Amino acid sequence: MTKRTDIKSIMIIGAGPIVIGQACEFDYSGAQACKALKEEGYRVILVNSNPATIMTDPNMADATYIEPIQWQIVSKIIEKEKPDALLPTMGGQTALNCALDLDREGILKKFNVELIGASKEAIDKAEDRQQFKEAMTKIGLASARSAVAHSMEEALQVQASIGFPVIIRPSFTMGGSGGGIAYNKDEFMEICERGLDASPTNELLIEESLLGWKEYEMEVVRDSNDNCIIICSIENLDPMGVHTGDSITVAPSQTLTDKEYQIMRSASINVLREIGVDTGGSNVQFAINPDDGRMVVIEMNPRVSRSSALASKATGFPIAKIAAKLAVGYTLDELKNDITGGLTPASFEPTIDYVVTKIPRFAFEKFPKADSRLTTQMKSVGEVMAIGRTFQESFQKALRGLEIGVDGLVPLSEDKDEIIRELRQPGPNRIWYVADAMRIGIDLETIFQNSKIDLWFLRQIKNIVDAEDEIKKKNCAKLTAEEWLEIKRLGFSDSRIATLVNIPESKVRQYRFSKNIHPVYKRVDTCAAEFTTNTAYLYSTYETYCEAEPTDNKKIIIIGGGPNRIGQGIEFDYCCVHASLALRENGFETIMINCNPETVSTDYDISNRLYFEPVTLEDVLEIVRKESPFGVIVQYGGQTPLKLAKALFAEGVPIIGTLPDDIDAAEDRERFQAILHKLKLKQPPNRTAKTAEQALKLAEEIGYPLVVRPSYVLGGRAMEIVHEQSDLERYMREAVKVSHDSPVLLDRFLNDAIEVDVDALSDGKDIVIGGIMEHIEQAGVHSGDSACSLPPYSLDTEIQERIIEQTKKLAKALNVVGLMNIQFAIQNKTIYVLEVNPRASRTVPFVSKAIGRPLAKIAANCMAGISLKSQKFTKEIKPSFYSVKEAVFPFIKFPGVDTILGPEMKSTGEVMGVGPTFAEAFVKSQLAASMNLPKSGKAFLSVRHEDHYGCIDIAKSLVALGFELVATKGTARAIIEYGLPVESVNKVAEGRPHVVDMIKNDEIDFIVNITEDKKAIADSYEIRRNALQNKVTYYTTLAGARAACIGMAYADEFHVMPLQSLHNSKA
Repeated sequence: MTKRTDIKSIMIIGAGPIVIGQACEFDYSGAQACKALKEEGYRVILVNSNPATIMTDPNMADATYIEPIQWQIVSKIIEKEKPDALLPTMGGQTALNCALDLDREGILKKFNVELIGASKEAIDKAEDRQQFKEAMTKIGLASARSAVAHSMEEALQVQASIGFPVIIRPSFTMGGSGGGIAYNKDEFMEICERGLDASPTNELLIEESLLGWKEYEMEVVRDSNDNCIIICSIENLDPMGVHTGDSITVAPSQTLTDKEYQIMRSASINVLREIGVDTGGSNVQFAINPDDGRMVVIEMNPRVSRSSALASKATGFPIAKIAAKLAVGYTLDELKNDITGGLTPASFEPTIDYVVTKIPRFAFEKFPKADSRLTTQMKSVGEVMAIGRTFQESFQKALRGLEIGVDGLVPLSEDKDEIIRELRQPGPNRIWYVADAMRIGIDLETIFQNSKIDLWFLRQIKNIVDAEDEIKKKNCAKLTAEEWLEIKRLGFSDSRIATLVNIPESKVRQYRFSKNIHPVYKRVDTCAAEFTTNTAYLYSTYETYCEAEPTDNKKIIIIGGGPNRIGQGIEFDYCCVHASLALRENGFETIMINCNPETVSTDYDISNRLYFEPVTLEDVLEIVRKESPFGVIVQYGGQTPLKLAKALFAEGVPIIGTLPDDIDAAEDRERFQAILHKLKLKQPPNRTAKTAEQALKLAEEIGYPLVVRPSYVLGGRAMEIVHEQSDLERYMREAVKVSHDSPVLLDRFLNDAIEVDVDALSDGKDIVIGGIMEHIEQAGVHSGDSACSLPPYSLDTEIQERIIEQTKKLAKALNVVGLMNIQFAIQNKTIYVLEVNPRASRTVPFVSKAIGRPLAKIAANCMAGISLKSQKFTKEIKPSFYSVKEAVFPFIKFPGVDTILGPEMKSTGEVMGVGPTFAEAFVKSQLAASMNLPKSGKAFLSVRHEDHYGCIDIAKSLVALGFELVATKGTARAIIEYGLPVESVNKVAEGRPHVVDMIKNDEIDFIVNITEDKKAIADSYEIRRNALQNKVTYYTTLAGARAACIGMAYADEFHVMPLQSLHNSKA
């Protein structure tokens, strides 16, 4: 069957903000789908609320709507655009659920929109737990003993028939949201309550525990002619009980016999046929009992998934691109495989002659109260992938790519009880404890019984641990070339070897070079080198023949950001992609180095050459040696490449753009102070302390409250506002560890200041402002967690002009070439410079979408010597509409975590609201972030003493909107004095009934809760936690609450406009 000509326009729904369980792999799949369908001549209409994505770039689709993904809003877009078809399989669970809502509400029928890629019946059959189970039984495949429940009563009946432990899986959710493992009745009730709430259909599957079973995934693609191919098999190193997104996974599967593999292959294809996925990629998960070989099907995703991104990167097969083309009628045999240059059709199953290992990255340090045990609900925030010729090589490369301060299997403990506990109840560090168990002499069988990690993997890890003991006995200077190769083929990094033999890493490198030991590079080609390939998708290994074939072109290397984490996410990948695209357009050959399988930057067609390698000094230096680039960009991938900048520069690597020394001048407190002094610019009173005693003495000089932080961090890591000496003493005890022998920085905290972010570009001569963003939360909330408005919604022109003038002075003083971000605080018309980052910042994608010019592209060209004048970007663009960016948080994933915002960043993603007024843009940003602003009801206010006066205007607005007011005693007194009606209520500590009782009884609709000192924060924690659990809209800053009042007063219809029209109408 060939391409359909009866459809002309197709709507794609994106995945919305980055959250745990649904990350930037959907930007990768959505961007591929947009490109594939545009290539075929269809008009593409995209809806996604996430501005930090490549897919929401205006040139990716014909009409790009950055709007909340809610059926009511999407239906307005459908009415306006009248698409012929809707492709819902590229935006994760968000897009699937939205498509089902549109179908249920009759919108698709009313406007005659056809669902392509997956039918409603297929989605229901796969996602509805009961229907899926019946379908598996019908085709003779076993599933776990289970039953479905729609209420707590039903759930308890099901549990009684199954026993404990049980696994609870909510329907139509992502990343195991709301699910878990219950070992007793209390846990069971708690997880079921959470799960019923998380499932849009109030449905739970309660199943027998398969804890300790082996878990596998098959990535399958099927077309309308029933051609089916397996893209790859993926094996989880961790057993069942750990969500596959939190597991270490390996492709291809390592421990299946050929017979087992063939059985699983046939079963996967039968599952697709039965569910009715006619076209596209799906993922089928299996569990196998290691004791008797019993195989059960766990679940299948009738859409492109997290594993699809991994399988695409692992094999080079572009699943999302092919799935999009299959959805419009093509068959696999009609499509060509890009990687082999069209020598093979897409119906050839990929063959790989290497091993891929994925290791997740966690962020528990950001959430001290979170339970760090890994269960069936996903908790990781990012992942790293590595490729090697053996499992050991790819495993050790992945460990060093994680960037968590480890360069291999570093020892964590010698305490046998602790080690056994960590093996039995896995946490984020379980794999290091496995190695520790081996070091203290625990035998492999005992490790297996406690961890249920397959003995094959344990033997591989034991081999690495034994090799470490051997390396310790060696003298690096005397190693032969053969011995070097043996060590490097096991995946050992120079830095790990250096630690083992107790010499500097540079010395190890020197000895290795003296024996001429360097990696060679092999190609990922989908066909195990059976056909030649022009696609330079490369990985390193220590063999003899090198397939890199570098050219003599003028080349620029872009160093990516490594695994996603809180503080360094998709925004930096966006910048790297833009740099590559811009420089390619201007005739450079671009080379990307990165190790994140979820991102667009690691797509094989974004750069001329892709090195899928850990972003470490050793790996980057080897690629630079091989490629001899004209320039290297370190300013776009966040802190990851910046940390390497000085060392690369010292090795003679040609860094372009703002130089490492100038970046250092902005980061180094004393050098930066000297620059501000010379420019006569103000900053809050501050000091630098190198010891705890010195910190206490200096704190007295500048006065409390203070912001304390270690130098050189991203995402406000270990940043805190301290109000008194005892707080500072505790901080110095706990945080100096974070600073790696760097000093601790103390700044006077500016109360009630407005924070402003400015993005600017410079070509070394001219400086242009990209955008001025006014933060909605006041200073003290990390800029990555604060909502912000472009243009500013309350700053007068005179202040903005002074900000522009100061920005230009700083850009000149720091010799900026490329991007730069400055954070200012404005207190009573005085402007203070908080910090300057002469590099790409996380606001770049948002500003680019708001003003309609790609800042990262323009700046990359500046770095390569192309002036702003020649790019026709010479003055600030002031949009005629408002754009509001709002942060999205993972609190609901971590029961017990406090939701209060502070100087340490906690958000995982962001959304954007657009509208002709600030009110409309703000309301849309809240909707997109799943904060539903109520129109009336009861509002609860509890603010600290100094804000009693400041909360009056909020109380006034709420009364005008028709809310009844409830407040704690002190706040109530201030409101009564002003003459407004208010009901007084107890704080939690003041006895029952108190405010938390009211929240639990659904009596409260809106909350404003502002506290500051440690005790008050602890006292009011229950209010915030219960507000989150009961889905009550809450704000923890006065400015946020004020903006919400403006938003709630907005009663008009929403306008939906594509970015393309917004920017055209403004021009």
